[in-house]
Amino acid sequence: MEKTLSLGIKRGFTEEKLRKTHEPKVKKDTEGYYLYTVNEGTKVYFEDFYTFLEGVEQRSLKELKGLKEGIQCCDEKREESRAYYYARKVIVEVVLKNVYGYYGDDSSFGVIMTPWCFGTVILEKIENYKERLSRGELPDVNLPETPYLILRYIDEIYKKTILDLFELPLEAFSIKWQYTDLLKRFGRVFSHACTNLADILALIKEYDPDPSDQLA
Repeated sequence: MEKTLSLGIKRGFTEEKLRKTHEPKVKKDTEGYYLYTVNEGTKVYFEDFYTFLEGVEQRSLKELKGLKEGIQCCDEKREESRAYYYARKVIVEVVLKNVYGYYGDDSSFGVIMTPWCFGTVILEKIENYKERLSRGELPDVNLPETPYLILRYIDEIYKKTILDLFELPLEAFSIKWQYTDLLKRFGRVFSHACTNLADILALIKEYDPDPSDQLA
């Protein structure tokens, strides 16, 4: 039976798709189909990645249910408690949104990664959310009128919350700088290549004879 998430989302790369793929970096051994990730250069099995996301979804849904109940039962005068619930709810919802997106994505093999790498992806998403909230750009219209308290709690608990939902050790985020540095290096290489290409095109244009000159 084909595995899905609770919303009925199917795995982006099913075994049938993997059998038919001609991508050379997708390989198979006795444990199943796998590939070496670009960022980490390590073997990642498709089954392991999707099973991991399925577990994260279940833990996140359970957590989200409890948070919604907590918000509903919490006295509106208890701003600190409500802000904590909302902050944790924001984090869990960001996790779920990305779990659903990555689970069903078959546009690129780049969506397949280790749990640690996926954790850094979510970390970046939360940090972007925090920046928008700090600028007064409320990404969520359902937040109460205490965004400063929610921002403070998000800042305090988002790393621990992600580690709990992913069941990862604290040192998982110690490798975040590696991915950030890698992306920066790719950006510099791409920028350099574009500059060189622009120079080449300018030279071609400069030395390309004007057809009107040939007719004269």
